[in-house]
Amino acid sequence: MGCCTGRCTLIFLCSLQLLAALERQIFDFLGFQWAPILGNFLQIIVVILGLFGTIQFRPRYIVVYTVWTALWVTWNVFIICFYLEVGGLSKETDLMTFNISMHRSWWREHGPGCIRRVVRPSSPGILEDYSYVSVTGCIIDFQYLEVIHSAIQILLSLIGFVYACYVISIFMEEEDSFDFIGGLDTYSYRQPPQEHVELKPVKPVASAAAETLMRLTHL
Repeated sequence: MGCCTGRCTLIFLCSLQLLAALERQIFDFLGFQWAPILGNFLQIIVVILGLFGTIQFRPRYIVVYTVWTALWVTWNVFIICFYLEVGGLSKETDLMTFNISMHRSWWREHGPGCIRRVVRPSSPGILEDYSYVSVTGCIIDFQYLEVIHSAIQILLSLIGFVYACYVISIFMEEEDSFDFIGGLDTYSYRQPPQEHVELKPVKPVASAAAETLMRLTHL
């Protein structure tokens, strides 16, 4: 296959997906978002598997990548619904942290243009280490940044799914044609064995002439 084929395109798409998943994993770690962290980890493993299968001509690995891509699209659709609060979901819940902590998205306080202020309460009876974080001036709200990340993942996954199916079909066709040609080489084009020809040694001309001369002298 040449460089401008579906195989090379799938390699490029898998590389982009790997970079996007790594970038998202970093910011989810900073925000202690355990559910997305687990999903990103599986995504990285499967994309590496699909990349290896594409390079090494392993259709089974690409099939695994294709099945996971459908699940990954579903997960990112759920994340979009979660942050847009569709269907009774609320972005203020601790669902993304498995209810272990009250952390929110890292982009909530560190988005573009956000100004983060820590205000300590002055009311009596409140612990001294308690503080209130005020965030103002954000150009884009954190939920829309999360939606953009998920939308990019969905776009790359859908394109990767299409090219993965195309590459699998090409690999299968090449395997079938290879077996067919091998069968022809084995049966149709087999040459019959050649008969062995028994070679007799030929006497040199000089030795034959000397033998004739000796016979004449004995006469």
